This record gives sequence, structure tokens and C-alpha cells, in this order.
Amino acid sequence: MKFGPVPSSRAEGALLAHALRLSDRVIRKGTVLSAGDVAALVAAGIDAVTVARIEPGDVDENAAAARIAAPLVVAGLEATAPFAGRVNLVAQRAGAFTLDADAIAALNAIDEGITLATLANQAWVGEGTLVATIKIIPYAVPGALVARAETLARGGCGFRLHPAVVKSADLVLTRTAGMKDSLIEKAEAVTEARLRALGVRLASVAVVAHEHQAVADTLRRCRSGLVLVFGGSATSDRADVVPAGLIAAGGRVDRFGMPVDPGNLLCLGELNARPVVGLPGCARSPALNGADWVIERLVSGQRVGSADIAAMGVGGLLKEIPQRRQPRIARPASGMRVELLLLAAGASRRMGGADKLLRPIDGVPLLRRSARTALASGVARVRVLLPLDSDARRAALDGLDVEITEVPDRDEGMAAAIRAGVRAVSPGTAAVVVMPADMPDITPAHIDRLIAAHDPSEDREICRAVSADGTPGHPVLFGQRFFELLSDLAGDRGARDIIASAPEHMTLVPTPGRGAVTDLDTPADWAEWERNLDR
Repeated sequence: MKFGPVPSSRAEGALLAHALRLSDRVIRKGTVLSAGDVAALVAAGIDAVTVARIEPGDVDENAAAARIAAPLVVAGLEATAPFAGRVNLVAQRAGAFTLDADAIAALNAIDEGITLATLANQAWVGEGTLVATIKIIPYAVPGALVARAETLARGGCGFRLHPAVVKSADLVLTRTAGMKDSLIEKAEAVTEARLRALGVRLASVAVVAHEHQAVADTLRRCRSGLVLVFGGSATSDRADVVPAGLIAAGGRVDRFGMPVDPGNLLCLGELNARPVVGLPGCARSPALNGADWVIERLVSGQRVGSADIAAMGVGGLLKEIPQRRQPRIARPASGMRVELLLLAAGASRRMGGADKLLRPIDGVPLLRRSARTALASGVARVRVLLPLDSDARRAALDGLDVEITEVPDRDEGMAAAIRAGVRAVSPGTAAVVVMPADMPDITPAHIDRLIAAHDPSEDREICRAVSADGTPGHPVLFGQRFFELLSDLAGDRGARDIIASAPEHMTLVPTPGRGAVTDLDTPADWAEWERNLDR
């Protein structure tokens, strides 16, 4: 390919390298200049233009990208149509994405104009996640180089998407003398949210004494594909309570300790062909830690042994330092405070007399489940909006670190709850996330993605979750500039009119699955949701 300036009169058939604005139109970058384009350039007094000319044997950027991408499309991945020399590979299901770093390095070493960028090895991805992109830098590259890249790509560069094969997990929590209930509650809530983000259901929770025989007896009763054990006190030796309990149950300990921080005190073993993970104390926080790496691999059906954990040391320094923010918890720009309003003041009129927010899911009332989800996200405070005289709903929240705000005029509709919640937020709050409590498939990731998207400096002050198919739903984040409008809301339309009136401040935030649009208002909704859950 030849690139450089040429007289405008001789530019027909060449690719324009830089966009040009004429009096009556714009000739865009990459346009193959026609005779009419050349005449317009000459008439405008433009004597020379910078162009690219594709020579015999060259392959244009889109064709080259498509050819290199084709052999990389393994099961579970899909390629987008080439555009501007780029093809993206997108995950069609959730799972762990693995690759061969040496093969990718070899492909990128062929020529500076041929590039392949990917996520990190073992990255956990959701449906619709971009996992790799092939980008051809110039307008064309020699065919011989494309052929070499194709040959390397035919090996797949180790690309594989390991789908989740573990569908449920059991959790064992040990209690030490004088241990606060709130610590048990938080560990359960964070663990449930961590598993739910991977598509895993928390099938059972057992709280037992911090004693190895109690642990052993409970482990023998576990039947799920993955067992997690949260010690009430940190494990400090292979002979400590959690690993000793696993041995007493007839299992084995494969590894105690890992070169990942936070996460050093992880214990990994097996009982009755089921992996058993003794969680480190840092896993009480939803922030990324070494246990996440182990659990993600186990959920995707990969074997994790002592050597695998030993190899996690490079890149295993996950502690939050000034140059690196926590990767799992989304934090607002510049440390701005975000609070969450959990809307739970509705009357459940369409439920035939039952209270939908008290209906249990895996033994936990829907309201408590939603509050736990919110608490496991990156918000600074969860405010639950309840009607007056709502003793049963209050009881469902016992022990959770939430603020309760009463809505005396709840018959007015959703606006009354939002209005009360915004008026109660803490001074200095930069944004609120509005989340209905009757949406069981919302995860902390939905909330955290909204927080990550919020940026007043770029006019991203309304951030709305959309489902994987692009349907707008909930939660919705509102920046401080909308607090006055929210505090004056009226009627049962919620904040829809505010959203409709401010498109210039709106950002649609993709979220996995249909959690953003799944709410349970009627017995029929519940029945359909439960049928899908069992599939």
C-alpha cells in the first residue's frame, strides 16, 4: 500500500486519508474518491490530498480483519461484521474465557499493522461481553502477512469459553462465641451475591459452632456441586478448624494458602468429588480477592490444583493502592457518594391479598433478598422505603445494615416513595440509585455498572440499566442535578417523565440477562419466574 500526498487531479480511485469539509458536503475519511469527488476538490481549490492506494497483493482492512477473526470464533463466541478494519468477538453466554498468551504474542509480532487484543486469561464474562478485538491499523496489509496471521489463528490462540457447569452451592458458616449476627448476615449476603453473579444458586446455608466436628458433620450433608465454608475466625494452619473439619468428614485438603492478596488464607480441598473452598476473611467484602479466581474456575468446570493456585502470584497483588482502584466494586468518579433507594412501599394489590415482598425465594423473603443485593454493591448507604405500620416488612430486614424511611402517603404511588427517599439522603450525596424491591434477578453487578457509568463531567447523570436484549429497565441512577425534581415528584409514573425530558443526560448501561426488566407483580409473574428458574 502506498500512502502520502498526491495532486487532487490524480486522486481518483484512492482512499482519502483525512476527512475534508467542502462548502456543500463532507468527504469522509476512507472514501474511495470518485471522478465527481476529484472535480469537487479541484473546484474548491484543494491542490493536494493525502491518500492511500491499495497495491496488487494487498488485502483491505475489513477483509483482513474478517479472515483473521474467522478461525478464532470458537463455541460460545460470535464475530461482529468488520467495520473500519475491526472485528469484535463477543461472548454468547457466561463463562470463563481462556487463551494462549504466547500464541497471541506471536500473532501480534507478525506486523505492526495487525493487532489482536483480548481480555485477561481466565476472565469471567457475561453474555454480550467483548472478549477480543482484531484491528487492522492501515487501510490494507500485504496478503502474505494476512496469510501468516490466519495460520496462527487457526490454532485458535487457545480461545475457549468455559460455560458455568455448577448450578448450585452450599454455604457453611461457623460462629465463634460472642460473634455478632450482622457478621453472619453480611457473609451470607455477600456470598449469595458473588455466586448469583456467576449464575449459581445458593441452595443451603448452615450456621454451626466454630468446631471441627461440627464442620465435618455439616459437610457430610452437603449435596451441591460446590461447597463454601466461611470460618468465624481466620484459618491460620492446615490443622485449624475448617481444614480439620474437611479431613474429619472424609475429604482432603489440596492447598492451604495462596499467593494472592487479599485472599492469602484460602483453603481448597475435595469431599465426595465436590470441591470445598474454605473462604478467606476478606471474602466478607464483595471486592475482588483470590477466592473469586478459584470459584470462577470451579464454577466453569475447570480443575484447580495446588500448582494452579501457585501460578496465581503474578498479577495476584489485588490490594487497593493509590494507582489502582478495586476492580470488582464500582466506585463513583472522584469518590462521590452514591446511595440506593430500595422501593418497598407498594401495596401488592395485584397479588390477590398476599404480600409479594414477603414471599420467600430459597427461604429468604424477596424484600430481604433485594436488600442484601443492594448491600453487596458499591453504594454508600441503602435506604429502604416502607409504608407506615409495616411490621412484617421491617421484620424481614432484621439485622441488615439498612436505613428505613417511612412513606406516609404511599397510596399516591411510586413517586411518593422516591420523593421521600431523595429528601432523606445524606448531605453530600452525589447520586441515588432507584431500585424496586420486587426484581429478584438484579445483582450487585447491575448497580455497580450504573455507578461506574456515572460521570457528571460527561453529562452522564441518568444511568439506566438495560437488559441483554437492549430493553430499558431498572435500576436507574440519578445525579444530584435531578434531586430537586425527584423530591417534587407526584403520581404513579415514578421518574419516567424526568427520564423522558433529559435525553442529553441519559446513558443506557448494558447488564446481563433479563434482570433489569424482570419484576414480580402478580401470581402469574411468580409462577412464570419459578418455572424458568427450574429449567
